Amino acid sequence: MAAVVAATALKGRGARNARVLRGILSGATANKASQNRTRALQSHSSPECKEEPEPLSPELEYIPRKRGKNPMKAVGLAWYSLYTRTWLGYLFYRQQLRRARNRYPKGHSRTQPRLFNGVKVLPIPVLSDNYSYLIIDTQARLAVAVDPSDPQAVQASIEKEGVNLVAILCTHKHWDHSGGNRDLSRRHQDCRVYGSPQDGIPYLTHPLCDQDMVSVGRLQIQALATPGHTQGHLVYLLDGEPYKGPSCLFSGDLLFLSGCGRTFEGTAETMLSSLDTVLGLGDDTLLWPGHEYAEENLGFAGVVEPENLARERKMQWVQRQRLERRSTCPSTLGEERSYNPFLRTHCLVLQEALGPGPGPTGDNGYSRAQLLEKLRQLKDLHKSK
Repeated sequence: MAAVVAATALKGRGARNARVLRGILSGATANKASQNRTRALQSHSSPECKEEPEPLSPELEYIPRKRGKNPMKAVGLAWYSLYTRTWLGYLFYRQQLRRARNRYPKGHSRTQPRLFNGVKVLPIPVLSDNYSYLIIDTQARLAVAVDPSDPQAVQASIEKEGVNLVAILCTHKHWDHSGGNRDLSRRHQDCRVYGSPQDGIPYLTHPLCDQDMVSVGRLQIQALATPGHTQGHLVYLLDGEPYKGPSCLFSGDLLFLSGCGRTFEGTAETMLSSLDTVLGLGDDTLLWPGHEYAEENLGFAGVVEPENLARERKMQWVQRQRLERRSTCPSTLGEERSYNPFLRTHCLVLQEALGPGPGPTGDNGYSRAQLLEKLRQLKDLHKSK
């Protein structure tokens, strides 16, 4: 109910906007605690599952069906534990995969590859709104797959490009990013699976630490530790220097166009530090995110910063793209700095939008981490029109 009220009320601007934001925040913690307790009780009281539970029990059906969002969109602690630590999560991922293949036989979005001097980046639309990627050394005909959650779709692209898959880069353990690791690594015998050893990546063969390098042909890719969404979340930075082009950031669920991931296994301070890692990269760095969330994210950004003209221009472009089901990636980090509220926690306008700070008198203001946490709470309640 709170989310519906938020969606209706958040159309206002100025002081009214601030009052609405404060009202939502005051009830968010209590509502979430109540929902989590209810989900926990439901999960413990549900009957034991059989060999092939399809569909899953009602207690676990939390995704709005008509929207087809990913399994991490609205989730309590009980389901998150089941999804990430038990076979139920894998079965649910397989169910989502079947549904998405039936609904989007050619993918949820129309994508365009980017071809540089001997390097090709190919986005692959998978599931309901995920993106996997092939990074190809076009001279050596070698390919690296990023988050290949649908092995069938990724394999089709490999065959169409006529390349040899030699590495998989996994940003984190969630099945909608790692679900294809097994099939692809078995099909391609020399394929290495990279990721963080802290994250329980399925079929991991080559653990990576912060700032480790992966070399494939002329491709030089650096892993950067960005915990928060999960404990071992990594992003991957393709160095643009060898091919005299822009660097490319494959951000998984850390950063989206005008958004950031939920903090499942960390604190706001942890997530802020990870986002600051990205902020340290160049403005011309291309952002290749893990999901197609642009329109919804920009809608939320308009709530907290309604006068931002850069956001308004980007929203108009995104809406034209989505009318034709075209992909909105890549963005650039320079663009993101201008309208992504989760990268703008240093901006006074966001402090003003949230109203008085959390101190006893309301005079202290928010720290950047507190502001990030409040923005994330509001985003979780927001529903774009």
